[in-house]
Formats: sequence, C-alpha cells, structure tokens
Amino acid sequence: MGRWAIVRPERRTVRDVRKGNRAMLLRTLYFNGPVTRNELTRLTGLSAATVSSMTGDLLAENIVVEAGQAESDGGRPRAILRVNPVYGHVVGVDVAETHVRVELFDLEMNERARVEYALRPGGHQIELVARHILAGIEVVLDDAGVPADQALGVGVGVPGIVEDGPDAPIHARTFGWDGVPMGALLRAGTTLPLFVENGAKALGRAELWPDPRRGGGAPGRDGAGRGSGDAVIVLIGSGVGAAIVSDSVTFRGVSSSAGEWGHTKIVVNGRTCRCGGRGCLEAYIGAEGILDRAGVPTRTADWQAELAALVESRSPVITQTVTYLGVGLSNLINLINPERIVIGGWLGLLLGRHLLDDIRAASAESSLPRPYAATSIVLGRLGPDAVAHGAATLVLDEFLNAHPSARIPAPR
Repeated sequence: MGRWAIVRPERRTVRDVRKGNRAMLLRTLYFNGPVTRNELTRLTGLSAATVSSMTGDLLAENIVVEAGQAESDGGRPRAILRVNPVYGHVVGVDVAETHVRVELFDLEMNERARVEYALRPGGHQIELVARHILAGIEVVLDDAGVPADQALGVGVGVPGIVEDGPDAPIHARTFGWDGVPMGALLRAGTTLPLFVENGAKALGRAELWPDPRRGGGAPGRDGAGRGSGDAVIVLIGSGVGAAIVSDSVTFRGVSSSAGEWGHTKIVVNGRTCRCGGRGCLEAYIGAEGILDRAGVPTRTADWQAELAALVESRSPVITQTVTYLGVGLSNLINLINPERIVIGGWLGLLLGRHLLDDIRAASAESSLPRPYAATSIVLGRLGPDAVAHGAATLVLDEFLNAHPSARIPAPR
C-alpha cells in the first residue's frame, strides 16, 4: 500500500504579499505606462488605497516619476506615472565567435554606450573573455557618465550550455570550454549582480521582450516573437542554436541544454561539425560550414564579407544551404508545432534579407502541411546586436520582480 504525503501550503507573510503586489504593480507600470493611478488600479486589481500607497513609495524612491497630467471630468487633474528610465542602468554582453560586445542600456532599453573587443580565431581563452567583459563594463559606464552604483547588474550571453549555480559553469566545445566558471571569474572583478545565459536563449528573450517605449498603447519596437506564446527563435551565425518557447516560457530541459538545434543530425555520417560530431545542422548552415563547402578560407580577416558576397550572388552553395536550413526548420515545425519561428543572428538575418521566400518554400517542402500552415516564419527585428539586448533584460527582469536594493546575484 502506498504512503500518502501531506503537503501544506507555504504561509505567506504580510511582507511577502506586499512584495508580490509591489512587483506586480511595477511590472504593470513598466509595460503599460505611462498610466494614472486609476488605470493601475484597474489593470492590477489592487485596491485604490494599495496603489496609492505603493506608488507613493516608488515616487519617493525615484523609481517612478510623474509624466504629466491626465484630463479630468471636472475633478482634480490626475497625475500620469511612468517608471523612471534613468533610475538605473543595465549591462548586456554578447560573447560571440569574433567579438565580445558590451552595451549599456537605461531602463527603457535605450542604448547609452557600447564597446567591442575583437577575438582572433581560436582566441577564446576564458580568462581573456572575462577580462574583456570586465573592462567593457568600466568603459560603457564611464562613456555614459553613469556611476557604478546606478548599474543594476550585468547579463552575459555566451555560446554553449550554461549550468545553474553561482559559478555559472559553461560547456562550449567549439570554444574549448568544459565547465569553465564564468560567474566566479567575473565576480573576482565586479560586485555587480551577474546573470549568465546561453546566447540563443538571450536572443529569444530580446525578440519576445515588449518595447516599454510604446507609451500607453502607442506603437513600439517589439521583438518579432512578441505576442506568440509558442515560438522558436533561431540564432544562425558561426554557431547555430535556438530558444524554444512554450506557453510564453522558455523551455530549458533537465540540464539547461534544450535548444541545441545546431547539433541535431541531418546527414548520417555527414560533415564533421565543430563540436566533434558528424552530420550536424551547424556543419551545413553555420558560417564556417558554408565557407568550407564553397572552398573559401575561414580564418581570414574578410571572411564575413566573402560570405555576404556568396549570399548576394546566390551561389550553388547558398542554394544548398537554403535547402538544409529548410529541413532544419521543418524538423522544428513537425516536432514542436510552433506558432512562429523567428530567424535571427547575423548570418540568419543576412540569409533572410535575401532569401526568406526561398527559406519558407524549402521548409514547406519538408514539413507536414497542417503544422506548416499554422506556423509563420519571420525575421528578427532587433538586428545582429540582439544577444546583448536580451542578456540585459535578465537584469531588468530581476529589477522588476524584486526590490532594487536586494540586488541578488542569480546566474542562470
């Protein structure tokens, strides 16, 4: 006979309730503002007294500011509130094959400063990458004239699998990283909270993140995945990966490695991939795989320009690449049945700008008709810098969910 376990609900204190209400109010104001207190009451379902008290606290802390007056129906004018975009700043980092890019954003995700450090082929030593990140944080804060105590944290997008835990161990075979402790290395040089995420998942966050600059319903620059609860955002560059979103939540898998789409096999005993396997999708649609099949050297200074020329000329290798990409996308469509597939990454955007209709046709040819008909294939809207943007939203998400003074490091 089985044993029964009694599960008692956690007891929530008044402080827990207030913290949850504050987070809900702040997120509502951030994503729906500028709005009045009356509108906040309606949007959150909180009482007018609670909204008045909490917005008073947020105004006193300068997290929220007044943004004008709403027209009244004869009574006292109502103040319009918004989150103060310069209350704090967030840093986003993109660690890619050819560079480390560090960007500083205000709370409306307006870029304030950036710096980029080139990486040589094979020059991905973790200590070097960490030094570039730490130096870049200082540079962007200094360039924007932002004191360090106004930085809320640093989000870092990296290749490979990122384990949970404070040291954020990373496994990226193409970089020669096997459990390297990115979090520990960065904490040795900064006291800012750190958030480390796989680059494709960071790209996915960017393309799903709503633009807070829309201003009370005005058109904003939302990502291409916004509004879709079931989506796949693919990153195609030197590496190939994906963020899989189900019911508006990024699927991570048991070891945080879900989304390694580039290492799904499309050819049995096929080309050797940078990961050491054979027949991986990345070996056919990643930048190095394309250039190698075209007989173009990949370790030269102008290899990206060479690749752009191949795409523009629609060489036979590019035609083959579109076929392989279509097969890779059809596997996602048949297996996951997403509402939307967003193509991102510098190479994905390059291919898509010239060949999106061909990519859709190649995908349709290998997909089951019904799931293909339910899926739209679109280009990312945030450009090749979207990984740093998405990494920065990790910090912003924490800010919106917790009191800013807590600043709890929580690497992902």
